[in-house]
Amino acid sequence: MFTGIIEDLGIIKSLQTTQKSAKVHIQSPLIVSDLKTGDSIAVNGICLTATSFDTASFSVDVMMETLQKTNLGKLKPGQKVNLERALRLSDRLGGHLVSGHIDATGTIQEKTIQEIAIVLKITYPPKMDKYLIPKGSVAIDGTSLTIVEVKPPCFTVSLIPHTRGLTTLGFKDVGDTVNLEFDIIAKYLEKLKNSSQTLNDASPEIGLAFLAENGFA
Repeated sequence: MFTGIIEDLGIIKSLQTTQKSAKVHIQSPLIVSDLKTGDSIAVNGICLTATSFDTASFSVDVMMETLQKTNLGKLKPGQKVNLERALRLSDRLGGHLVSGHIDATGTIQEKTIQEIAIVLKITYPPKMDKYLIPKGSVAIDGTSLTIVEVKPPCFTVSLIPHTRGLTTLGFKDVGDTVNLEFDIIAKYLEKLKNSSQTLNDASPEIGLAFLAENGFA
């Protein structure tokens, strides 16, 4: 579990791809400072497992499905990625609960300046519309942000200088692909609602006929 508060901008040192998987080597002295083999690290919002590391970098294995359904497959050596170590139970939750499981990718449609802020307009799949509300939370490339406006098929977020300086969103441009993870609480609520509705639909109506049939009348 993560918070969407980016700790470091790592640099892709190498990306070795086979037909069914890839190994990514990422430079980040900060992230490896207390790293252990098997630790979870969010790379552009994707929860990955550190398989090896040295004093300045670490490696992760990536399934082909992840390469195809996120923006990791488009990365090249020298490019930067957002990095966050897993949340400790004692940590402050500065962003929101982020699982590191990407729901979809979006494309930056517009990038406009509004005083100190830069506003990004990003597309999203129509089926995800139910998870987006103004002032709600969304993770973009692993960065916890507040939704400003929702106008399907796009939503907007506003980046303050601090966020632009410490994440990849500061140098993303129109046409770039971003990883999207929608609010996990909203997804759980949807599941509970659907489960409750299914149970109600499956429950027989309790009347005289039902009571008689089951020996109560």
